[in-house]
Amino acid sequence: MKKAEIIAVGTEILMGQITNSNATFLSRELAELGIYVYFHTVVGDNPKRLEEVIRIAESRSDLLIFTGGLGPTDDDLTKQILAHYLKKELVTDQGHLDKITDYFAVSGRKMTDNNKLQALVIKDSTVLKNDFGFAAGMMFTENGKNYILLPGPPSEMKPMFKTYTKPLLAASMNGDSIHLESRILHFFGIGESKLAYDLSDLIEKQSNPTIATYASDNEVEIRLTASAKTKSEAERLLDEVEKEIKLRDGEFIYGYGDESLADVVVKKLLTNKLTIAAAESLTAGAFQAELGAHAGVSEVFKGGMVTYQTSIKQAILGVSREVIERDGVVSAACAKEMAEKIREKCESQIGISFTGVAGPDSLEGHAAGTVYIGLSVEGFPTETYLFRFGRDRNHNRARSVKQGFQLINQFIDEKWQNT
Repeated sequence: MKKAEIIAVGTEILMGQITNSNATFLSRELAELGIYVYFHTVVGDNPKRLEEVIRIAESRSDLLIFTGGLGPTDDDLTKQILAHYLKKELVTDQGHLDKITDYFAVSGRKMTDNNKLQALVIKDSTVLKNDFGFAAGMMFTENGKNYILLPGPPSEMKPMFKTYTKPLLAASMNGDSIHLESRILHFFGIGESKLAYDLSDLIEKQSNPTIATYASDNEVEIRLTASAKTKSEAERLLDEVEKEIKLRDGEFIYGYGDESLADVVVKKLLTNKLTIAAAESLTAGAFQAELGAHAGVSEVFKGGMVTYQTSIKQAILGVSREVIERDGVVSAACAKEMAEKIREKCESQIGISFTGVAGPDSLEGHAAGTVYIGLSVEGFPTETYLFRFGRDRNHNRARSVKQGFQLINQFIDEKWQNT
């Protein structure tokens, strides 16, 4: 049972009405068992096409997992088509039928015949209980292939898999399972092509662990995956290749797993008891919104201002008329004063500012994507940084916010922790 294929059944997925999050969940769960998912397939509610998908999946996979198509409507045909394809009989699971009947009796609603369809299972299959719905799941082996049928709604599918399906799969491995361990490294400040170039020899000779680079939201991820008989051995293999990656591009790594750059910075602010305030122009409060999304940040986030217009920068924030007239709002001088003024007004240890040209038009002779970020920290000289992002408006704003978090991250690591 080493090669698995996840088959999502539902025209609504193909039409983009819902996202196939079930495949992501199942792939992660199967990886923990050492079962490799080779294919994700989506097929509409069409008998002929579903049969063709089954035929193809059987030719290349050992384990076929179906999600969706187990409901009471006319287009819920997964088990009917699979039973017909395998020449298997459908029978009623009395436990699920009783659950459905009892529900309608208690609710006072009339049960129609199509509701009984959800209690039908393929004969001789292991029935998987549905604790949060009516559609029965099932698991069976036929002609050397393994089949699992799960309901489509994630609220039903996930608990059914974790509680009933996964333990059965683990038991069926008979001690021959391979532990699959993955590690995600997050990089900021380096492009995917440069990172891939720096690691080209490692990528070319990869076998175990495998190395895969992904361009993400204004950053790059590397997924390392190792297989071994034990978890500790898999982690040792990951440690070795991560060490080599760090020797080459470790300065750009900011975190692991599901944590974002903002997650990392907020944790460091809290750990170091560093208070922060922000003054934003082109980002229009996006940096502060990102800060505010984190629980517990009120301990360190003093507040801030959105000073979009020049008059507000002067009247409310206190940027000097001399700086505005001499250097303009898109300037290092303006970013410096904005960072210093917001730190002073909010009585925080860190003040960060964002000013520039989001786009699409230029401003003060500066092209779209020109961004100045100021960083004022109590006891340190104020620093200003110039960036030229030069893409569309929303990208420039999002990249500015992330760049601001990275500047704080680097400051804490390189300067604050050394004081």
